[in-house]
Amino acid sequence: MIERLGAFVIDRVAALGAFVIFLAEALFYLAAPPYKPRLAIRQLRSIGAESFFLVGLIGLFTGMVLGLQGYNTLSRFGSEGALGTVVALVLVRELGPVLAALMVTARAGSAMAAELGSMQATEQIDALSVMAINPVQYLVSPRVLAGIVSFPLLTGLFDVIGIWGGWAVGVGLMGAPNGPFFNGIKQNMGPHDIAIGLYKALVFGVVVMWVCCYKGYNARRMATGVSRATTEAVVLSSVLILVWDYFLTSVLL
Repeated sequence: MIERLGAFVIDRVAALGAFVIFLAEALFYLAAPPYKPRLAIRQLRSIGAESFFLVGLIGLFTGMVLGLQGYNTLSRFGSEGALGTVVALVLVRELGPVLAALMVTARAGSAMAAELGSMQATEQIDALSVMAINPVQYLVSPRVLAGIVSFPLLTGLFDVIGIWGGWAVGVGLMGAPNGPFFNGIKQNMGPHDIAIGLYKALVFGVVVMWVCCYKGYNARRMATGVSRATTEAVVLSSVLILVWDYFLTSVLL
């Protein structure tokens, strides 16, 4: 039993080491020539531009729910004027980066893991190595760069649309005062609050690209390998987003 336990621990440590080395290699090749900007632009379109509608839609309805719930709660204390501050801070600090990252994981992260898993199963990654093309530099680094750029931009989009959704419901539908809504945002939300959300989005971008690329890149060459890698990528990315959100919040507050 002790031998099996030791073997299990050694395997987990080795897997964690390979996991970290994979990210370090991907980040290293971001700065190493040859540079292929077209690959990064293609991934920016796939991860960022094609997620625009989904992130905007989720942001709109999230803001609308916050406007509705926030008004109903604040009206009990006669504080309807603070609705804008509540909606904006909740979106910018927490819900914006977290929900945007989860949506991109579900849409782009799963597709990425499936694509790399299919390439591994059909030995296309081995073919790149035979042609003297570094697979990590060609396949992984552009995706990591695209995630670093796309996630903060999508988070900003989520926040703006969410705030307008909260205004539409809170002011337009429920009757909260219009002036205090935006004045509260202007007075109570500062650059530090915005920076917290953008820092989180940046970390989430690295985490999601790292996990999804790793799972797809190392998918098993069997019938269920691709589907299992895709499922593990989405689940692990979602869990790590929430875990990192807690630690980043505790550090940045």
